[in-house]
Amino acid sequence: MRFWIGIDDTDSSKGMCTTYLSVIIMEELEKARMKVEGFPRLIRLNPTIPYKTRGNGAVSFLVKGDLQEAYEITKNCMETYSMLEDEKTNPGAVFVEVNNKAMNYLHNFAVKAVKDVVSMDQALFIIGKFMIPHIKMKLGRGLIGALASVGLELYDYTLELLAYRKPERFGTERDYDKESFFRADSETYPLTWDTVDWHNDVVVAVPSSPDPVLYGIRGDSLEAIERASKIVITEEVDKRQFFITNQGTDMHIIDENEVNEVENYHSYRLRGTVVEKPYDIEGGHVFFTIETKFGRIKCAAFEPTKQFRDVIRKLEIGDLIDVYGSVKRETVNLEKINVLNLAEVYKMENPTCPVCGKKMESAGRGQGYRCRKCKTKAEDKIKVKVERSIEEGFYEVPPCARRHLSKPLVRMDVEKKHVFR
Repeated sequence: MRFWIGIDDTDSSKGMCTTYLSVIIMEELEKARMKVEGFPRLIRLNPTIPYKTRGNGAVSFLVKGDLQEAYEITKNCMETYSMLEDEKTNPGAVFVEVNNKAMNYLHNFAVKAVKDVVSMDQALFIIGKFMIPHIKMKLGRGLIGALASVGLELYDYTLELLAYRKPERFGTERDYDKESFFRADSETYPLTWDTVDWHNDVVVAVPSSPDPVLYGIRGDSLEAIERASKIVITEEVDKRQFFITNQGTDMHIIDENEVNEVENYHSYRLRGTVVEKPYDIEGGHVFFTIETKFGRIKCAAFEPTKQFRDVIRKLEIGDLIDVYGSVKRETVNLEKINVLNLAEVYKMENPTCPVCGKKMESAGRGQGYRCRKCKTKAEDKIKVKVERSIEEGFYEVPPCARRHLSKPLVRMDVEKKHVFR
């Protein structure tokens, strides 16, 4: 029998990782002489969901073997390794046979889980309607992600190699050679990406959370990722696993033409005209407002987006832009922008002397302007066009601030892109 196992919500901010638990389950299944076919899938869901555990990633893998035995093995592993003591951790797992009619419905369900908000009732309805064997622990909210990870069709996908630490090292500071990750990026980019952030001098591939992951290398080439993994120098690796994933695909983005309103906890591409100049608030966060088909919407480039904020600060009233990002508290948290048309900006300056070419001075209140040297006069200031210090095209947040699902410009087939690397 061939069937999919989907699993989610087993980790917490204090440790564990659903990908790691999935690797353990796959190892146990193979010990029981079952076969895991192909690479497992790491599916990132709606990044704005407030009750997510950490990265909101679910895992699924295709198994050939005995479903009941696989059920027992999975349940035992989940009971042993899930962070059940954390109140936000509510694990779930599903077992969906490849010929189950549920597969015809799960893609739409999965797309909703990536872009929208899905209720437990919707997940339980599908499970009940198609009699899907499942494991529900505590509130079982992980059933949503488990079903979505099985059903999502990947019209675009990337790859990630995850390396895991020795169990005795969990929760301790990771030991790695920083320079080796920059070297790996230098030798394999752009087939691998977001390994490091050159401008901010950060190794992005190594997490800071207390989970089992030692590092993760993302890219579009299996060979390039493997080559990068041979370059990096770290503490001893315990396990490693390739995943097919929807990371770096913008699959969470909803185009403005698909909806009639903008809602919190959703991610959009919105076109608008800047109607309020960017301004800074305490903490280094930058805000501005655009006029869209849905009305005026506030946008934000928060401090972690680093040099991206400098781009935002250069926007002027009248600029036409597309913004990409997630909406929280009626504000778009920017992931990237596309500057479509720059407004002409002018400033008023003292007139120039037509004889010597120098700026005239004020001749006194209400008396116009004069050149002391040439004795020439002018009545009013003149309007001068300002040269803009920003170009049209795409701009993105740097790798250190990139969300899992956000598509880096290096993967986008567009003109005029300004890549932060």
